[in-house]
Amino acid sequence: MSDVSESVVQEATLPDGWTFAPIARLAVFNPKTDAAEQQNCGFAPMQGLGTRYLDKLAFEIRPWGEVRKSYTHFQDGDVLIAKVTPCFENGKAGIARDLPNGIGAGSSEFCVFRPAQGIDERYLLAWLSGEDFRRRATVAMTGSVGLKRVPKDFFLSEQIPLAPCAEQRRIADKLDTVLARVDAVNARLARVAPILKRFRQSVLAAATSGRLTEDWRGGVPSDWETMRAEEVCSKVQSGGTPKAGFANDGVPFLKVYNIVDQKVSFDYKPQFVSHEIHRSELRKSQVEPGDVLMNIVGPPLGKVAIVPDEHASWNINQAITLFRPSDRVVSRWIYIVLCEGAPIREVLSRTKGSVGQVNISLSQCRAFELPVPSINEQAEIVRRVEALFAFADRLEARLKAAQTATERLTPSLLAKAFRGELVPQDPNDEPASELLKRLTTTAPASPKRRGRVAKTE
Repeated sequence: MSDVSESVVQEATLPDGWTFAPIARLAVFNPKTDAAEQQNCGFAPMQGLGTRYLDKLAFEIRPWGEVRKSYTHFQDGDVLIAKVTPCFENGKAGIARDLPNGIGAGSSEFCVFRPAQGIDERYLLAWLSGEDFRRRATVAMTGSVGLKRVPKDFFLSEQIPLAPCAEQRRIADKLDTVLARVDAVNARLARVAPILKRFRQSVLAAATSGRLTEDWRGGVPSDWETMRAEEVCSKVQSGGTPKAGFANDGVPFLKVYNIVDQKVSFDYKPQFVSHEIHRSELRKSQVEPGDVLMNIVGPPLGKVAIVPDEHASWNINQAITLFRPSDRVVSRWIYIVLCEGAPIREVLSRTKGSVGQVNISLSQCRAFELPVPSINEQAEIVRRVEALFAFADRLEARLKAAQTATERLTPSLLAKAFRGELVPQDPNDEPASELLKRLTTTAPASPKRRGRVAKTE
């Protein structure tokens, strides 16, 4: 298909009064600013750019003379967008607002568009924030791995579905209103996860203190004891690393990274030791289904898991300690106590390790003081904790589903905006083609007036 026929097909897909136009016709790319060197301006590093459509540009105040060289210039109303990985993929973009004296400078790794008269900067930002544009720009990136950039030519040749000037404003106003609501919903949803975390912790605290089963005891005095882990567990032992190395198969060998979300996850970087090494060199650290594991090297400490029955026998390295239940305690009770974390908190202030490293010794693990109710009460506590955690899990699943749905709202709304579906068209609007003609006959992408900018004296 020829370029002319492709253009006809594209135009036919647009609402009445719309047209396609390259960004180069609609905005000045990376404009320069003249101002007095002693005049204050806004300086914005890359981290000053937000990742949501409504995020405000963060900047600090500096004299213009300090930043005018080697930095990108911008003014109030200019559209900024990151051009380098990974910031581009993270959606860093925004509009410069409320700059000191209306001027600013910032990272050379984002580029600036100064919209022409009749081009709403919010409309331009919405297009640059859309999934379709960002997907194609990512494909067009050039450069080495880890430091790829969107080429200038790609930006300038980008064809934008251009709405009439009045409709641009209606679309931008609608996006401002609707996306503010989306952000508010996201903010409320983000507050739920910490609440669920506190709920689970409060359940564990009530379980290990006896409050959770006060009604179950029916006013009978508690017969709980406090016992050292080495007294109540049939075995407390840390692991080791085989001198001969690992095998292609055999006995599964667990490391700290195999404890994920308080469960054993052997799918990630699985390693094995031979059955011979398991029976000889590593016989002390043999692990059985039902054993409770806890990491003793951090941070973070407090990773806990019950060994599943996927294999008849397992082994562990020196960064993990096993707690084997006895006829006095069940696995789930040990698990609950260790997840609650009181034994770790009691010894944490006394642990010593290298910078950034926190260790607990095997002797400290064996000396852990564990609350020990009757086996019957342990079973009731486990039942209640599991029921309450299952309730929290259901809420968390609904939360994640809601978050996934709201995350899709912004790209969906932006896509609707450029299909002409977000606001109704007005046949009385001047067609975008007339706006484009005026821009063609004037200086390329003549900028709007941004207010007074002091010139160099």
